[in-house]
Amino acid sequence: MKKLPIGIQSFSDLRSNDCLYVDKTESIYEMVSSGHIYFLSRPRRFGKSLLVSTLEALFKGRKDLFEGLYIYDKWDWTKQYPVVRLDWNTLSYSNPETLENALLDFVKTVALENNIVLRSPYLPSRFYELLERLHRATGRRVVFLVDEYAKPAIDSFANTDMMTACGHILNEFYRVLKAADEHLNFIFLTGVSKFVGVSAYMGLNSFNDITLSWKSVAMCGYTQEELESYFTEYIDKVSRDNNMSRSELLENIGKWYNGYSWDGETSLYSPYSILSFFDSGKFDNYWFRPENPTFLIDRLKSRNNIAAALVPVITSYYAFDGYNPGQTGEIALLLQTGYLTVKNKESASDYDLLYTLDVPNEEVRKPFLEHLLNAYSNYPIKDMQVLISDMQKQICAGDASGLEKNLRMLLANIPYKLFKNEAYYHSLFLLLMKMLGFDIQEKELTGIGRIDAVWTQPGLTVVAELKYGARKIVNCLRNQAMKQIHDRRYYEAYLDRKVMLMAI
Repeated sequence: MKKLPIGIQSFSDLRSNDCLYVDKTESIYEMVSSGHIYFLSRPRRFGKSLLVSTLEALFKGRKDLFEGLYIYDKWDWTKQYPVVRLDWNTLSYSNPETLENALLDFVKTVALENNIVLRSPYLPSRFYELLERLHRATGRRVVFLVDEYAKPAIDSFANTDMMTACGHILNEFYRVLKAADEHLNFIFLTGVSKFVGVSAYMGLNSFNDITLSWKSVAMCGYTQEELESYFTEYIDKVSRDNNMSRSELLENIGKWYNGYSWDGETSLYSPYSILSFFDSGKFDNYWFRPENPTFLIDRLKSRNNIAAALVPVITSYYAFDGYNPGQTGEIALLLQTGYLTVKNKESASDYDLLYTLDVPNEEVRKPFLEHLLNAYSNYPIKDMQVLISDMQKQICAGDASGLEKNLRMLLANIPYKLFKNEAYYHSLFLLLMKMLGFDIQEKELTGIGRIDAVWTQPGLTVVAELKYGARKIVNCLRNQAMKQIHDRRYYEAYLDRKVMLMAI
């Protein structure tokens, strides 16, 4: 079996060490053959850095690295271009001053590598001089590649002033590209998020955003066909090790890791998750683990806006069209960072589309809900799964006293000042029920709306209703909840099996 390229983002290293590579060069060839300036947005750990590295090797004419790939006999290897690759993951910066110095050092380093002496003292003019001299020295126009093009600004998301200052420096730097157009052959930029008016931000007149393009929808990520073709030996091995049939394993892999999409049709796996899974042979949350989405969780909690974590949401193109600092909606942030993805796309009119967004898969859903429930309850994440497992067993067994005990444990650390906040508790219980396996079926999912949740598993359906009151007697509220279930006959559609009614 070929080695799994876990953590390898260099195309040269990957190919030189005979690692497994899912051939994306057909999409790459179509892109570079038909355009000049491109932008592609994808979530983290989705193969953007490897794509940029592949483009670098291609334009540098590294023919040996592409043998056996689609593009090998289609590319003109006699043409080699000077490549300037800006990878923000390799630069150090903490404020606007260090950001500008980092860019100055970057330009200086590229110049030294190409035996070019720069005379301009200021960043924009020095960058222009670099591009011009590279063109003159080689006789070929420059290829400019950027990985995570707006990372310094996005890293400052919580500090609007810092974000604005960093954005200004980036704007001045990138706008050089317009003035240097005659010296540039190809420009490609990637990022997690897209700024509103990104063309103006970059100072470019013609800008092709291929984030939703059918031609590039699978340029990053693995399709089902690619998974079964390239990883067949690993699939067989994990099947044997876990005493599972191939079809059963593929079904579970799909539930855990498949589901990302940008056209509502092509479903993709995160490369990092698949590589990590086949390396360990265990189902786990590989994509989510590396960083805690604190700013997202805090923002959702502060606005009590958890709907997107519970049910699919419908939105228009605005969610894909970037953001302005301080004005971004939660849906756009969740989509751009990978916590939501496109599940369906349909025409709303002759000129507009509606997108149905939902959590991509189990790998994202489970820890996303855990972190949200932790934010609302202060219950430790490390103990969350044990608690949830106990409560699931208690519900199935009809163990009301055990369930009540665990509910009290969950609620014990909530600050006293929130005791009379009905919307807060409503959201907390929605999150809890979703984690327990309930399907949230509200007509209107709002902070103060009624709860109507159903949990269905083979042979059993649990119908639940929640009531809240700051001064009412508990038994009265419980009876009121149960009466509502009976009066509205929530259970009627499930009478072909055992039905359990739950009033909280």
